[in-house]
Amino acid sequence: MLIKEYRICMPITVEEYKIGQLYMIAKHSHEQSVKGEGVEVVENRPHEDPEHGSGQFTEKRIYIASKLPSWLKSMVPKIFYVTEKAWNYYPFTVTEYSCSFIPRFSVNILTKYENNNGSTENCLNSSSETLDHRIVDYVDIATDPCAAHHFKESEDVSKFCSSKTKRGPLEKGWRESADPIMCSYKLVDVRFDMMYLMQGKIEEFVHRSIREILLVGHRQAFAWIDEWFGMNLQDVRDYEAKMQEETNEKVRQKGSEPSTPQPLEEEAGGATPNFVTPNSTPSNTPTSPTGGQKKGWFSWN
Repeated sequence: MLIKEYRICMPITVEEYKIGQLYMIAKHSHEQSVKGEGVEVVENRPHEDPEHGSGQFTEKRIYIASKLPSWLKSMVPKIFYVTEKAWNYYPFTVTEYSCSFIPRFSVNILTKYENNNGSTENCLNSSSETLDHRIVDYVDIATDPCAAHHFKESEDVSKFCSSKTKRGPLEKGWRESADPIMCSYKLVDVRFDMMYLMQGKIEEFVHRSIREILLVGHRQAFAWIDEWFGMNLQDVRDYEAKMQEETNEKVRQKGSEPSTPQPLEEEAGGATPNFVTPNSTPSNTPTSPTGGQKKGWFSWN
């Protein structure tokens, strides 16, 4: 088990990011999906929770076989997918990842957004045991380098200036003086309870992948601000629906049909300590993390 808390700041407010996040996820998923691979949206619907109120439940299948390193490709079927289930009660979200052919592999992500520069020491109300084991990692969208194949000049926020908001470019140390500023707090637990000799290597690989995705996604959320700033919730939901339809069509083209068994309901989420997370169906939704027991791939949520 490897637990890290990622803190990613952006020069926007939590209220603005409610729109920006939905826009970024939809556009990024569409860009990254190609014939036979990418993100397929299985379900996206409103959901009610007795504690958190109105929210959104989504289920996705992420086809990524070609993106795996060679040492990991040898361990998996030629075509497979990761299942993502997310319960979004903005500004709090629970996301689970499971894999159809590795029932004891799981990732759990608890997310909360606050209007600060990452200064809240226990934003997610983690238990003392979790606090003892977690590694805090500040991800800087301006100065941390992303992988070469992800880099785009137009998304370099150290040079980008928004024409609508006049925010940016972001210089070294920007988190100390930016106004507005918000932080995404993401507590990520990765567990791979098989093949002991490979456990550490796989958990580290997943965390590196998560960090890269968080870096790129949050850079894009700000770099695309002029595209989504001024949208209301209905505007971005309409855009989201359009992008999801086009993205699903890409993924469902020849080559996308999974050759592995469908994920079993009891596989979703795994079994990782120190989190309170949802059960495997949206009828049993999450409660706030209290440091009890529970569960745990990557998410934009």
